[in-house]
Amino acid sequence: MHVKSLVTPMIIIVMIATLLTTCTPAAKTTQLVAATTSAVTKAPTKEPSATLTAPPTDTPTQSDTPTKTPTETATPDLRLDPEDWQSWHIVPTVSANAKAIYARGLDMGNDPNHFSKVGDCQNITTYFLAIFDDPEQYRLGPDYDYLQEAIDHFSGSFSRESAATSGGMNIASVLSHYWADKERCASQESPLDCELRIHQPSIVLLSMEESWGSNNKVENYEKYMRRIIETVIEAGAVPILATKADNMEGGHLINQAIARLAYEYDLPLWNFWLAVQPLPNHGVLEDGFHLTHGLNYYDERRNLKQAWPVRNLTALQVIDSVWRQLNDLSREKD
Repeated sequence: MHVKSLVTPMIIIVMIATLLTTCTPAAKTTQLVAATTSAVTKAPTKEPSATLTAPPTDTPTQSDTPTKTPTETATPDLRLDPEDWQSWHIVPTVSANAKAIYARGLDMGNDPNHFSKVGDCQNITTYFLAIFDDPEQYRLGPDYDYLQEAIDHFSGSFSRESAATSGGMNIASVLSHYWADKERCASQESPLDCELRIHQPSIVLLSMEESWGSNNKVENYEKYMRRIIETVIEAGAVPILATKADNMEGGHLINQAIARLAYEYDLPLWNFWLAVQPLPNHGVLEDGFHLTHGLNYYDERRNLKQAWPVRNLTALQVIDSVWRQLNDLSREKD
């Protein structure tokens, strides 16, 4: 691994100024509610299965009398309650439901070497994950070198510009054709539909911070996130939901909604909120929203006190773990 020259304070200042600009909501956001009216068929109600611990197999109760009809023992739901989302692990356990989605997606032609990002300014390649496609931009160090296999497996997806990720994009705009890349997307195609079609990912990382302005209500967030989840599942890709570091809406209402949806659809959740709790000011700047900056050199412990390196590292850990669980792969180091 090559060591990149030190980043100057001026570059850090420019990066922060760029992020502040890209996170500013665009004017066309106000058009989004009317532009996202296409219906998505809701997944049928299903009995939840355990995501954190493998459930016991349903087995009939045996009887000494051969003519007696066997009875089934109900499978207990061993998942943590969504109201206790703050205790959920940073790296999730994959459910049988997620594995079924993944298998169906591979049959549909999705690429097992592709993942996609769906999100706002905290998911753009300037800061998020792209460094893992450039060996000079990161050092895993001995504690995290086991992650290199996942980096190699998903090579190209880290730095790829997702059609469903943009600064200023929010949970409603990703469903609106007004925000679609006209060069890559079909007429009337939303950024999300476009990304699923052109990249054919097997895994999709969903990380949406909020809805801007008057649309920033948890009810709206949950409604649009539900549509995003169902669209991704319909395409045969496994959604990974993510909590957020900030609490701009108050009461962590959006994180609660994210956990409820992960529980309802039996999907993996990356608890990024938990990852930043030990950091100074919980990893956010004085504005309460933007993340603190550092270098992605994980052999230097000081970098793990800043939110952006932690965001990249834990996202990579989640991608690695979910990929291995979906494919029943072991790894040399836990």
